Amino acid sequence: MSDTTRARVRTCGVDLQDNEQTRALVDAIEADHPEASVRRMPGLVKISTPGELVIRRSTVESHLGRPWDTQEFQLAIVTYSGHIDEWDEDQIRIKWNS
Repeated sequence: MSDTTRARVRTCGVDLQDNEQTRALVDAIEADHPEASVRRMPGLVKISTPGELVIRRSTVESHLGRPWDTQEFQLAIVTYSGHIDEWDEDQIRIKWNS
């Protein structure tokens, strides 16, 4: 398959505030997405990954050491790229719709 016929995989991502409360969230995303690109800037963490980004409550809880409600994500997020495809009590899925 040539490069021109191969489907291009779009990058999804989130920009999160860089503070004590979101560090476990960033660690959890990195654990679930080893292919993710993570850029730490003053006050901001930019995370992008090909295809889709899934934030799993169970992984965040294991890094945070306490129960985590996915609605807490709203306190950390600055912006995102992609579409929020799913948001329930177990996970948040960001991807581009076809």
